[in-house]
Amino acid sequence: MKLSELFVTDAMDLDLAPMTKSETLAYLANRFAQSGGLTDVDDYIKALEAREAQSTTGVGDEIAIPHAQAESIKQASIIFGRSHDGIDWDSFDNQPAKLFFMIAAPAGGGEHLKALAKLSSVLMKPEAKVALLAATSPEQVVDIFKTYEEPEEEKEEKGQVATEPLPSQDDTYILAVTACPTGIAHTYMAEEKLKQAAKAAGVAIKVETNGQTGIGNKLTKADIQKATAVIVAADKNVEMARFDGKPVLITKVSDGINKAAELVERATKADAPIFHAADAGLAVEEDQGEESLGRKFYKHLMNGVSHMLPFVVAGGILIALSFIWGINSFNPEDPTYNPMAQFFMTTGKLAFAMMLPMLAGFIGQSLADRPGLVIGFMGGIFANPGVLSDFPGGSGLFENFVSSGFLGALIAGFLAGGIVWFLKKAFSWLPKSLEGLKPIFLFPVFGVAIMAFIMLFIVNGPMGAVMQWLMDSINSIPTEWTIVLGFVVGAMMSIDMGGPINKAAYVTGTALVTASNGAGSNVMAAVMVGGMVPPLAIAIAATINRNLWNEEERNSAYVNYVMGAAFITEGAIPFAAANPLRVIPPLALSAGVAGALSMAFGAVSKVPHGGIFAVLVGAVSNPWMYLLAWVIGGVLGAVLLNITLSSQKKA
Repeated sequence: MKLSELFVTDAMDLDLAPMTKSETLAYLANRFAQSGGLTDVDDYIKALEAREAQSTTGVGDEIAIPHAQAESIKQASIIFGRSHDGIDWDSFDNQPAKLFFMIAAPAGGGEHLKALAKLSSVLMKPEAKVALLAATSPEQVVDIFKTYEEPEEEKEEKGQVATEPLPSQDDTYILAVTACPTGIAHTYMAEEKLKQAAKAAGVAIKVETNGQTGIGNKLTKADIQKATAVIVAADKNVEMARFDGKPVLITKVSDGINKAAELVERATKADAPIFHAADAGLAVEEDQGEESLGRKFYKHLMNGVSHMLPFVVAGGILIALSFIWGINSFNPEDPTYNPMAQFFMTTGKLAFAMMLPMLAGFIGQSLADRPGLVIGFMGGIFANPGVLSDFPGGSGLFENFVSSGFLGALIAGFLAGGIVWFLKKAFSWLPKSLEGLKPIFLFPVFGVAIMAFIMLFIVNGPMGAVMQWLMDSINSIPTEWTIVLGFVVGAMMSIDMGGPINKAAYVTGTALVTASNGAGSNVMAAVMVGGMVPPLAIAIAATINRNLWNEEERNSAYVNYVMGAAFITEGAIPFAAANPLRVIPPLALSAGVAGALSMAFGAVSKVPHGGIFAVLVGAVSNPWMYLLAWVIGGVLGAVLLNITLSSQKKA
């Protein structure tokens, strides 16, 4: 299908009045409906708003490409609008948008993704944008796209490959890979900008796109062998090992759009570090200097937390199972002793012992790849040196050191990245023939020794004192204030559902669980019930009022009964994203109430996950009142959602 055939001329507006982003979306969607291409305009507007909530479709250079799928769309279409004054679209270059291309696609179809790929390529041609700004009729807009898409279409019809031939050995030949998280607009805009910059510089280039529809124009082994340098403009992981030994510039996809000429110039001169596959973790970070320090910290921390959590859950559940035969039935000297109870307790404690090494190890791995993994892993063990007292030779030395717990392991993970960086500098004088010794011999041996000294003699004492102070402070909070604390952490779980605020509450609860060594945490109980409320509230709201959402949304809402019970807060995200101002406040308030009730009921959780299953196996104390707190929060949230969303329909 040609791009020019997708435009709906009856719905175009070449002189948009000043309005907000939401008003523009609604206006263009209504024009599309009036032209006969859409039957449920409210459903389509919700889908557009939900897409904007994920990330802005303002791609910069005065262009916005809002897009969404909907059941009521008859066929893939593009609705074009133009504003002479510009409309604030939260574009990544902070410039108002003037050209709007609204993509509408039937649910389940991939036409809009293909259209976006073609559309982005055309819009990156400066002459096409100038022509669109000057067009005086819808027919002229369609003719412009016919003009600029025709060469590409002819190549496809003739079966030609739209890539440059391999140059001779003496020629400069640049390779590039573009990729963005959604794999839509930015991926292809960066591709087109890099091609333009290479053409202007008089050098050959081949660009691989890692888009939503798959990998396009894939780089071959022959391409890589002949390449002068490689540009990787990506905001997600791409295949990197194939570039081993080549000069590689690693940067953000937005730089592929805004700094294409600079990147091509550097690549032409091979002005880039030589990439080594073993150093992939470090290499990605070296060229991302514009990424905020907080964002980097959060990304590395979450890599450690996500790998640690299965061990926390497994350990807590297994320890809870040992209590089935009695609270002390794991002890051979107790009258209630049972071998199975001892088995579950021992296995659970072993899983718990792995928590801190996994946290520190995978933070280190995120920072410094494999060398960081082993050094960080050992740092996690040294954060709790008491586990070494059971090993031959461990008692006497390690049993006298203070445990720094979760905070110490966190520091150890980031320390691992610093140690690897230091060792790279320290051994940079070695000849290239000995390069293979570094990751398998020099870095692990020296790194673990350095980590042990720093953790045992420098970090553990102060961090152990801080961890103990944190535990004592929470235990000393008066009952009335623990209720407030429960409300705050419960509400935090529902504000951004998986984002930084949610993770801040969750990591705090997890830290207290790990520090308790199986005893559990009341904060963790409040955090977990707060995360269980949003999906339950969505499900109950749909059950109470079938007209609150359309049939497809309603069916998805019912699934949230299970997701809420399993502590999967993300089940509520699509509903919150579609209408954040009317959905998030009721969910946050009701989750906060559930967290406060959990604290008031004295519930304590031994695990940081599991939801209903954790309750059923006894990993949460005062289980019936805990479940009551969950149900109260869910019902309250459902009632509030019916009020806020029904008032919107009346308005």
